[in-house]
Amino acid sequence: MRLVDQGRVDLDRPVVSYLPRFTGGRKGEVTVRMLLDHTSGLRSYVQFFRLAPTRDSAIALLYAEPLRRPPGKSAEYSDLNFLLLGLLVDRIAGEPLDRFAAREVFTPVGMSRTMFTPPRSLYESVVPTGVWHGHPSRGVVNDQNAVRFGEVAGHAGAFSTGTDLARYARLWLSEGTVGDRRVFEAATMRRFLQPTASSGNRLLGWERRDPPGKEPVAAGTLFTDSTYGHTGWTGTELWLDPVRDVFLIFLTNRAYDPRVGRSISELRAVRARLADATVRAVPGACSDRIQPSC
Repeated sequence: MRLVDQGRVDLDRPVVSYLPRFTGGRKGEVTVRMLLDHTSGLRSYVQFFRLAPTRDSAIALLYAEPLRRPPGKSAEYSDLNFLLLGLLVDRIAGEPLDRFAAREVFTPVGMSRTMFTPPRSLYESVVPTGVWHGHPSRGVVNDQNAVRFGEVAGHAGAFSTGTDLARYARLWLSEGTVGDRRVFEAATMRRFLQPTASSGNRLLGWERRDPPGKEPVAAGTLFTDSTYGHTGWTGTELWLDPVRDVFLIFLTNRAYDPRVGRSISELRAVRARLADATVRAVPGACSDRIQPSC
Protein backbone atom coordinates (compact mmCIF):
# COMPACT_ATOMS: atom_id res chain seq x y z
CA MET A 1 0.00 0.00 0.00
CA ARG A 2 2.89 2.39 0.73
CA LEU A 3 4.44 1.59 -2.66
CA VAL A 4 1.06 2.18 -4.34
CA ASP A 5 0.79 5.50 -2.49
CA GLN A 6 4.23 6.44 -3.83
CA GLY A 7 3.32 5.46 -7.40
CA ARG A 8 6.00 2.75 -7.44
CA VAL A 9 3.59 -0.19 -7.74
CA ASP A 10 0.51 -0.47 -9.96
CA LEU A 11 -2.05 -2.93 -8.62
CA ASP A 12 -3.10 -3.97 -12.12
CA ARG A 13 0.34 -4.52 -13.64
CA PRO A 14 1.52 -8.12 -14.11
CA VAL A 15 3.67 -9.45 -11.30
CA VAL A 16 6.30 -10.51 -13.84
CA SER A 17 6.97 -6.85 -14.64
CA TYR A 18 8.26 -6.49 -11.07
CA LEU A 19 9.56 -10.04 -10.54
CA PRO A 20 10.97 -11.28 -13.87
CA ARG A 21 11.48 -14.81 -12.55
CA PHE A 22 7.72 -15.25 -12.06
CA THR A 23 7.08 -16.96 -15.41
CA GLY A 24 5.51 -20.08 -16.86
CA GLY A 25 2.07 -20.97 -18.12
CA ARG A 26 -0.40 -18.14 -17.57
CA LYS A 27 1.63 -16.41 -14.87
CA GLY A 28 2.01 -13.40 -17.14
CA GLU A 29 -1.69 -12.69 -16.50
CA VAL A 30 -1.29 -12.57 -12.72
CA THR A 31 -1.38 -9.02 -11.38
CA VAL A 32 -0.32 -7.56 -8.04
CA ARG A 33 -4.02 -7.22 -7.18
CA MET A 34 -4.47 -10.99 -7.68
CA LEU A 35 -1.74 -11.72 -5.16
CA LEU A 36 -3.40 -9.42 -2.65
CA ASP A 37 -6.92 -10.85 -3.03
CA HIS A 38 -5.77 -14.45 -3.53
CA THR A 39 -7.14 -14.89 -7.04
CA SER A 40 -3.72 -15.66 -8.57
CA GLY A 41 -4.40 -19.36 -9.03
CA LEU A 42 -1.52 -20.52 -6.84
CA ARG A 43 -2.18 -23.33 -4.37
CA SER A 44 -2.56 -22.47 -0.73
CA TYR A 45 0.57 -24.04 0.76
CA VAL A 46 3.83 -25.77 -0.09
CA GLN A 47 6.31 -27.15 2.46
CA PHE A 48 9.28 -25.26 1.06
CA PHE A 49 11.18 -25.87 4.30
CA ARG A 50 11.19 -29.61 3.54
CA LEU A 51 12.00 -29.24 -0.14
CA ALA A 52 14.70 -26.56 -0.06
CA PRO A 53 17.76 -26.36 2.23
CA THR A 54 18.37 -22.62 1.78
CA ARG A 55 16.49 -19.37 1.28
CA ASP A 56 17.71 -19.06 -2.31
CA SER A 57 16.59 -22.57 -3.22
CA ALA A 58 13.20 -21.99 -1.55
CA ILE A 59 12.74 -18.81 -3.59
CA ALA A 60 13.62 -20.75 -6.75
CA LEU A 61 10.91 -23.31 -5.94
CA LEU A 62 8.42 -20.52 -5.24
CA TYR A 63 9.02 -18.99 -8.67
CA ALA A 64 8.77 -22.43 -10.30
CA GLU A 65 5.45 -23.29 -8.64
CA PRO A 66 2.75 -23.59 -11.36
CA LEU A 67 -0.71 -22.08 -11.24
CA ARG A 68 -3.44 -24.52 -10.22
CA ARG A 69 -6.42 -22.42 -11.37
CA PRO A 70 -6.97 -19.79 -14.09
CA PRO A 71 -5.75 -16.42 -12.78
CA GLY A 72 -8.41 -13.96 -11.68
CA LYS A 73 -11.29 -16.45 -11.66
CA SER A 74 -11.74 -17.37 -8.00
CA ALA A 75 -10.22 -16.72 -4.59
CA GLU A 76 -8.36 -19.25 -2.46
CA TYR A 77 -6.10 -18.17 0.37
CA SER A 78 -2.44 -18.84 -0.41
CA ASP A 79 0.70 -18.22 1.63
CA LEU A 80 2.53 -18.21 -1.70
CA ASN A 81 0.82 -15.00 -2.78
CA PHE A 82 2.21 -13.13 0.21
CA LEU A 83 5.63 -14.72 -0.05
CA LEU A 84 5.76 -13.24 -3.55
CA LEU A 85 4.52 -9.87 -2.30
CA GLY A 86 7.35 -9.86 0.24
CA LEU A 87 9.86 -10.43 -2.56
CA LEU A 88 8.17 -7.71 -4.63
CA VAL A 89 8.62 -5.21 -1.79
CA ASP A 90 12.28 -6.24 -1.45
CA ARG A 91 12.88 -5.62 -5.14
CA ILE A 92 10.97 -2.36 -5.60
CA ALA A 93 12.10 -0.82 -2.32
CA GLY A 94 15.70 -1.94 -2.85
CA GLU A 95 15.97 -3.14 0.74
CA PRO A 96 14.75 -6.05 2.88
CA LEU A 97 11.08 -6.22 3.85
CA ASP A 98 11.75 -5.80 7.57
CA ARG A 99 13.68 -2.55 7.13
CA PHE A 100 11.12 -1.12 4.72
CA ALA A 101 8.20 -2.07 6.98
CA ALA A 102 9.88 -0.55 10.03
CA ARG A 103 10.65 2.76 8.34
CA GLU A 104 7.49 3.15 6.24
CA VAL A 105 4.81 1.61 8.47
CA PHE A 106 5.75 0.66 12.01
CA THR A 107 7.62 3.85 12.93
CA PRO A 108 5.18 6.37 11.38
CA VAL A 109 2.22 4.63 13.04
CA GLY A 110 3.99 4.52 16.41
CA MET A 111 4.25 0.72 16.51
CA SER A 112 7.49 0.69 18.51
CA ARG A 113 7.10 -2.92 19.69
CA THR A 114 6.38 -4.40 16.26
CA MET A 115 9.26 -6.05 14.41
CA PHE A 116 10.65 -9.07 12.65
CA THR A 117 13.34 -11.14 14.43
CA PRO A 118 13.14 -9.57 17.92
CA PRO A 119 16.50 -9.36 19.68
CA ARG A 120 17.31 -11.74 22.52
CA SER A 121 17.11 -8.82 24.95
CA LEU A 122 13.33 -8.87 24.40
CA TYR A 123 12.81 -12.63 24.60
CA GLU A 124 11.51 -12.50 28.17
CA SER A 125 8.61 -10.36 26.97
CA VAL A 126 7.88 -12.51 23.91
CA VAL A 127 5.20 -15.18 24.23
CA PRO A 128 6.51 -18.64 23.24
CA THR A 129 5.57 -19.73 19.74
CA GLY A 130 6.32 -23.41 20.23
CA VAL A 131 8.36 -26.03 22.04
CA TRP A 132 11.86 -27.13 21.03
CA HIS A 133 13.39 -30.16 22.77
CA GLY A 134 10.96 -29.73 25.65
CA HIS A 135 11.62 -26.03 26.17
CA PRO A 136 9.52 -23.02 25.14
CA SER A 137 10.78 -21.38 21.96
CA ARG A 138 10.69 -17.59 22.01
CA GLY A 139 11.36 -14.95 19.40
CA VAL A 140 11.36 -17.35 16.44
CA VAL A 141 8.37 -17.44 14.11
CA ASN A 142 6.52 -20.77 14.32
CA ASP A 143 5.94 -20.91 10.55
CA GLN A 144 8.69 -23.10 9.14
CA ASN A 145 8.51 -21.61 5.65
CA ALA A 146 9.12 -18.19 7.19
CA VAL A 147 12.11 -19.65 9.03
CA ARG A 148 13.49 -21.00 5.75
CA PHE A 149 13.05 -17.52 4.19
CA GLY A 150 15.23 -16.05 6.93
CA GLU A 151 12.43 -15.35 9.46
CA VAL A 152 11.42 -12.32 7.37
CA ALA A 153 8.72 -13.23 4.88
CA GLY A 154 5.65 -11.69 3.33
CA HIS A 155 3.23 -14.15 4.92
CA ALA A 156 4.59 -14.51 8.47
CA GLY A 157 7.27 -13.44 10.90
CA ALA A 158 6.16 -10.12 12.40
CA PHE A 159 5.91 -9.92 16.19
CA SER A 160 3.66 -7.30 17.78
CA THR A 161 1.65 -6.32 20.86
CA GLY A 162 -1.99 -5.55 21.51
CA THR A 163 -1.18 -1.88 22.01
CA ASP A 164 0.69 -1.60 18.71
CA LEU A 165 -2.05 -3.41 16.82
CA ALA A 166 -4.59 -1.05 18.37
CA ARG A 167 -2.63 1.82 16.85
CA TYR A 168 -2.73 0.02 13.49
CA ALA A 169 -6.49 -0.55 13.80
CA ARG A 170 -7.08 3.13 14.55
CA LEU A 171 -4.99 4.02 11.50
CA TRP A 172 -7.46 2.10 9.33
CA LEU A 173 -10.60 3.36 11.04
CA SER A 174 -9.34 6.93 10.60
CA GLU A 175 -8.52 6.25 6.92
CA GLY A 176 -4.80 6.84 7.25
CA THR A 177 -4.23 9.38 10.01
CA VAL A 178 -2.36 9.15 13.31
CA GLY A 179 -3.46 12.02 15.51
CA ASP A 180 -3.47 15.03 13.19
CA ARG A 181 -0.82 13.56 10.86
CA ARG A 182 -1.64 11.75 7.61
CA VAL A 183 0.37 8.54 7.12
CA PHE A 184 -1.46 6.95 4.17
CA GLU A 185 -3.72 8.44 1.52
CA ALA A 186 -7.39 7.78 2.31
CA ALA A 187 -8.16 7.04 -1.34
CA THR A 188 -5.47 4.37 -1.45
CA MET A 189 -6.79 2.73 1.69
CA ARG A 190 -10.32 2.69 0.27
CA ARG A 191 -8.98 0.95 -2.86
CA PHE A 192 -7.62 -1.84 -0.68
CA LEU A 193 -11.10 -2.37 0.80
CA GLN A 194 -12.89 -2.82 -2.54
CA PRO A 195 -13.74 -6.41 -3.57
CA THR A 196 -13.82 -7.59 -7.17
CA ALA A 197 -16.40 -9.84 -8.80
CA SER A 198 -14.12 -12.88 -8.48
CA SER A 199 -12.57 -12.27 -5.06
CA GLY A 200 -15.50 -13.47 -2.95
CA ASN A 201 -15.00 -12.28 0.62
CA ARG A 202 -11.39 -11.31 -0.07
CA LEU A 203 -10.24 -7.70 -0.17
CA LEU A 204 -6.66 -6.54 -0.82
CA GLY A 205 -4.75 -8.02 2.08
CA TRP A 206 -7.94 -8.29 4.12
CA GLU A 207 -11.07 -10.41 4.18
CA ARG A 208 -14.67 -9.45 4.82
CA ARG A 209 -16.60 -11.08 7.64
CA ASP A 210 -18.47 -14.19 6.60
CA PRO A 211 -22.28 -14.03 6.73
CA PRO A 212 -23.84 -15.83 9.72
CA GLY A 213 -24.37 -19.54 9.06
CA LYS A 214 -24.77 -22.87 10.80
CA GLU A 215 -21.18 -22.80 12.07
CA PRO A 216 -19.99 -19.96 14.35
CA VAL A 217 -18.45 -17.09 12.37
CA ALA A 218 -15.14 -15.67 13.57
CA ALA A 219 -16.51 -12.12 13.59
CA GLY A 220 -19.67 -13.18 15.45
CA THR A 221 -23.17 -11.90 14.68
CA LEU A 222 -23.03 -8.26 15.80
CA PHE A 223 -20.27 -6.77 13.67
CA THR A 224 -21.80 -5.12 10.59
CA ASP A 225 -21.41 -6.19 6.97
CA SER A 226 -18.77 -3.45 6.53
CA THR A 227 -16.41 -5.35 8.83
CA TYR A 228 -13.03 -6.46 7.52
CA GLY A 229 -9.98 -8.06 9.07
CA HIS A 230 -7.91 -11.22 9.06
CA THR A 231 -7.34 -14.39 11.03
CA GLY A 232 -4.13 -16.29 11.65
CA TRP A 233 -3.36 -20.02 11.75
CA THR A 234 -2.38 -19.97 15.43
CA GLY A 235 -5.65 -18.32 16.40
CA THR A 236 -4.84 -14.63 16.15
CA GLU A 237 -7.33 -12.23 14.59
CA LEU A 238 -7.99 -8.57 13.91
CA TRP A 239 -11.44 -7.25 12.96
CA LEU A 240 -12.41 -3.65 12.21
CA ASP A 241 -15.97 -2.36 11.90
CA PRO A 242 -16.03 1.20 10.50
CA VAL A 243 -19.81 1.46 11.00
CA ARG A 244 -19.73 0.66 14.70
CA ASP A 245 -16.25 2.26 15.05
CA VAL A 246 -15.06 -0.86 16.87
CA PHE A 247 -12.02 -3.07 16.47
CA LEU A 248 -11.15 -6.42 18.01
CA ILE A 249 -7.65 -7.82 18.53
CA PHE A 250 -7.21 -11.39 19.75
CA LEU A 251 -3.71 -12.80 20.24
CA THR A 252 -3.46 -16.48 21.11
CA ASN A 253 -1.61 -19.64 20.06
CA ARG A 254 -3.55 -22.89 19.72
CA ALA A 255 -0.33 -24.63 18.59
CA TYR A 256 1.54 -24.09 21.85
CA ASP A 257 -0.17 -25.17 25.11
CA PRO A 258 -2.62 -26.53 25.98
CA ARG A 259 -3.27 -28.59 22.85
CA VAL A 260 -6.85 -29.80 22.39
CA GLY A 261 -8.61 -31.93 19.83
CA ARG A 262 -10.59 -30.16 17.11
CA SER A 263 -8.80 -26.92 17.97
CA ILE A 264 -10.05 -25.11 14.85
CA SER A 265 -13.70 -25.83 15.73
CA GLU A 266 -13.14 -24.91 19.37
CA LEU A 267 -11.40 -21.71 18.36
CA ARG A 268 -14.18 -20.76 15.95
CA ALA A 269 -16.71 -20.83 18.77
CA VAL A 270 -14.43 -18.82 21.08
CA ARG A 271 -13.87 -16.19 18.39
CA ALA A 272 -17.60 -15.81 17.74
CA ARG A 273 -18.43 -15.33 21.43
CA LEU A 274 -15.53 -12.93 21.88
CA ALA A 275 -16.62 -10.82 18.91
CA ASP A 276 -20.17 -10.40 20.17
CA ALA A 277 -18.98 -9.67 23.71
CA THR A 278 -16.63 -7.00 22.34
CA VAL A 279 -19.39 -5.15 20.50
CA ARG A 280 -21.66 -5.24 23.54
CA ALA A 281 -18.86 -3.96 25.79
CA VAL A 282 -18.09 -0.82 23.74
CA PRO A 283 -20.22 2.18 24.76
CA GLY A 284 -22.48 3.29 21.91
CA ALA A 285 -21.62 0.37 19.61
CA CYS A 286 -25.04 -1.20 20.15
CA SER A 287 -26.94 1.93 19.17
CA ASP A 288 -30.39 1.28 17.71
CA ARG A 289 -29.30 3.31 14.69
CA ILE A 290 -26.87 0.58 13.71
CA GLN A 291 -27.94 -2.76 12.26
CA PRO A 292 -27.83 -5.53 13.25
CA SER A 293 -28.95 -4.36 16.68
CA CYS A 294 -27.50 -5.91 19.82
